[in-house]
Amino acid sequence: MAKGKWALGALIGAAAGFVAGVLTAPKSGKETREDLKKAGNQLKQDATKKADEVRRKAADVADDLAGKAGKMASDVADRVSAKSQELKGKAKDAADEAQDKARRAK
Repeated sequence: MAKGKWALGALIGAAAGFVAGVLTAPKSGKETREDLKKAGNQLKQDATKKADEVRRKAADVADDLAGKAGKMASDVADRVSAKSQELKGKAKDAADEAQDKARRAK
């Protein structure tokens, strides 16, 4: 995040410096407008590139989180299945034991 803020600050500072230089330069109004238009277009391109970079990073993070969530869900499902099998075994053993006691009691 600090790099992004630094880059944004540098970009804004460069733009402000350019605008200040253009406004104080001894050029005609037409030349000044052309320079400002070029600077605006460059800023737009830079902002678009930065937005694309942020989108790519966000997509990477989302993919990573989705993968981790899927693995976690799979692990939980495996644990639940194992515990279910264990409990079924214990229930069967208890039922068998109860049947044996019932037979012996007859």
